[in-house]
Amino acid sequence: MVVQVRAEGLYCPAGDFYVDPWKPVERALITHAHGDHLQGSAGSYLATQASIPILRQRIGAEAPLAGIEYGVEATYGRTRVSFHPAGHILGSAQIRIETEGEVWVVSGDYKRTYDPTCAAFEVVPCDVFITEATFAAPIYRWQEGIETAREILAWWKAVAATGGTAVLFCYALGKTQRILAELARLENVPQEPVLLHGAMLGLTEIYRQAGVRMLATEHLGDKDAKVPIAGRLVLAPPSAYRSPWMRRFKEFETGFASGWVRVRGALRQRGHDRGFVLSDHADWRELTETIVATGAKKILVTHGRPDVLVRWLQEQGHDAAELKTEYGKDEGED
Repeated sequence: MVVQVRAEGLYCPAGDFYVDPWKPVERALITHAHGDHLQGSAGSYLATQASIPILRQRIGAEAPLAGIEYGVEATYGRTRVSFHPAGHILGSAQIRIETEGEVWVVSGDYKRTYDPTCAAFEVVPCDVFITEATFAAPIYRWQEGIETAREILAWWKAVAATGGTAVLFCYALGKTQRILAELARLENVPQEPVLLHGAMLGLTEIYRQAGVRMLATEHLGDKDAKVPIAGRLVLAPPSAYRSPWMRRFKEFETGFASGWVRVRGALRQRGHDRGFVLSDHADWRELTETIVATGAKKILVTHGRPDVLVRWLQEQGHDAAELKTEYGKDEGED
């Protein structure tokens, strides 16, 4: 096998490297900067050039990181590798591995819906495709992000009309910046900057420096009691919900932006007033159409609902099997 599962992660013997290892290794190729794909340390890292600033913030300024542009080939042992857009977050990539006439693609996490914050997904033909399955069920179908942004804007204005604060919970890396970018595409957005929890500041600045157009933002820190919040939109990570950080809000509504709220019970379980369906992963249609488009002879399915996707693929006549990995255990970049 070109790629095999070891205790440390996905290993390529012909190139002597790991992809997104979950334990310490000598050499790691990284698909993107979410925590479940950065669990293990490495003697050296290779990732897309666009993801390097995020990786430096997450694993340290002194980390032995090297960047590579999309589509440029690098040689490791008997392999040729290249990184291709995954459409997941800024700098996210699929990794193409070619050796002895066989091509494998490790998808990392990906989506096909338009996202103004990152390069669009590229179909990479291959013999074996390792795909995620986070939302591998037919109920998961996404609308365009700008439509969800319109829903968020309408809610924000409705809450503001009552003198309240709209507090929207979303993940700090990828989701925050996409919401700000999708809202920036709309007309009649309130002029006051969106207020951000401190966990989102550095990552959002990295996106700005990369040229991503987003709404203006302002820090809402733990001690900023004088910052006017009535009528404002606030973005905060899920960990801040029901924490002491929330005590400043008197009249407010809470929302949650995630693919999981496509199922109504998920919103009720989290206890928010509103749910906004917005995911940085492929929905059911995107998963199934992408797998077919790669032309892969074999499909290996990991994290999420691999059982559902494997069963569907086998029913369609594909050679498919589950690949057990440690992915999907991060704070949840859904």
